[in-house]
Amino acid sequence: MGGTRRRDVHRLYDVLAAAAEDAPEAPALSVDGMTWTFRELRARTDALSAHLSARCSPGARVALLAHNRLEYVAAYYGVPREGRILVPLNQRLHPREWADQVVRCGAELVIGEPELLERLAREGGLPPDHPPLVDVADLPRDGSAPSLEGDRDPGEVAWLMFTSGTTGRPKGVRLTHRSLLAGVTATASGRPVLPDDVFCTPFPLCHVAGYQVVLHHLFRRHAVVMRRFGPAVLVDAARRHGVTNLSLAPTMLEDLLAHLEGDPAALEALRATVRVIAYGSAPMPVPLLRRADAVLGCDLNQGYGMTELSGNATFLSPADHRAAVAGRPELAASAGRPGDGVEIAVIGEDGSRLPPGAQGEVAVRGAQMADGYWDDPEATAEAFAGGWFRTGDAGRLDGDGYLYLADRLKDVIITGGENVSSREVEDVLRTVPGVGEVAVVGLPDPRWGQSVCAVIVPDGVPPRVEDLTAACRARLAGFKTPRRVEFVAALPRTGTGKIRKAALRAELIDRPESP
Repeated sequence: MGGTRRRDVHRLYDVLAAAAEDAPEAPALSVDGMTWTFRELRARTDALSAHLSARCSPGARVALLAHNRLEYVAAYYGVPREGRILVPLNQRLHPREWADQVVRCGAELVIGEPELLERLAREGGLPPDHPPLVDVADLPRDGSAPSLEGDRDPGEVAWLMFTSGTTGRPKGVRLTHRSLLAGVTATASGRPVLPDDVFCTPFPLCHVAGYQVVLHHLFRRHAVVMRRFGPAVLVDAARRHGVTNLSLAPTMLEDLLAHLEGDPAALEALRATVRVIAYGSAPMPVPLLRRADAVLGCDLNQGYGMTELSGNATFLSPADHRAAVAGRPELAASAGRPGDGVEIAVIGEDGSRLPPGAQGEVAVRGAQMADGYWDDPEATAEAFAGGWFRTGDAGRLDGDGYLYLADRLKDVIITGGENVSSREVEDVLRTVPGVGEVAVVGLPDPRWGQSVCAVIVPDGVPPRVEDLTAACRARLAGFKTPRRVEFVAALPRTGTGKIRKAALRAELIDRPESP
């Protein structure tokens, strides 16, 4: 582990405590030009833990509503240190969605940035007895946390992360210390961490992608977290901190390449240190893969995973990417092979495992599986059946164990790395006068992976598109608002009356967009 002393790591705080003992003055975390050492991060983590011990009950849910900042990572470790549960809220959601999640998880405290807390209080519709809203800047900066007595259960829930599903309302995913550290172990096998690595990510820490910060802290490495993505800001951070590893979505990589192609000095600075770009949320188109190889000349590594898997489960290695460029372009469409401790199967409609080449539902088994959904036993029983997590993705395995994804079996759209429940959008659109029937589907989008499209059967006078989008923006996050609206006389249905969304998608792809 980078020459450091090995010790047992069973809970998230163990990662930080070991790093702070082995490398107290090494840089641990940088955000927005500010850096904490491992000693400083541990001190702020302990102060937060002590504050919560005095204020919240055991097992309390503590919601966090903030953009990326240093204190976010202190909350990663500090909230679950003594058995409480961190509930990160996606700052891109509508305040009503924040309020719904605060109420559903029974949060005892909401910590956040003032402007976001003000929106939550003003627009969220919180009940009169809502939990206290606390400015993150008002949290204590020092204080001794109580000693940890005995061995705490690594099966305790550490983070509760909400993710969109097929039921309309996002589900709270119960991520345990054990599952998160298993996700870290799998990623370490698929993306080895070198002794001089410096990691940089622009992804929101409210997403499970934040587990990569824990991964690099396990190896006493420096993590640079961007407050928000921008090519020029990323280049500046890479130059300042000597970044070797980047984590990007394909859309971010495309923007970065466009910037670098017009700025030779920035390109030189990035090429001087960056060795690997890890990406996820969508496969890498072969033209973009070749362009990245020509411009940057660094390695690429893809990860496939989801919140319920505590991060990534399969990896397409740099060697696989080089093979794709050299003459095996089909590999660029693969999600790779499983990391350590992960088993992948393709399941048929009868629940049996299918042979290589046959398409079915992708299922994953391993210690990194979440502990089900918060207060939703039916959804838990359906998704986590027989020791496997059913991903809702259709796919196949080839003879070499590479996973290829085909489509979503579940009614979820992934746009720009964010999950959107079709049903959630449909429920809002049905409230607009003039909407008879509605189906929301995801259509291929060269930039965002998928875009949200609403197909409406009018009831009398068709509603105005402006009224439809306004209804969505009033209740949902902006990325859930349909980018395209089509009016039709009837929706395609099966013999039992179910809407045939696959047929609808295929029809819309081949049909010019209505003016």
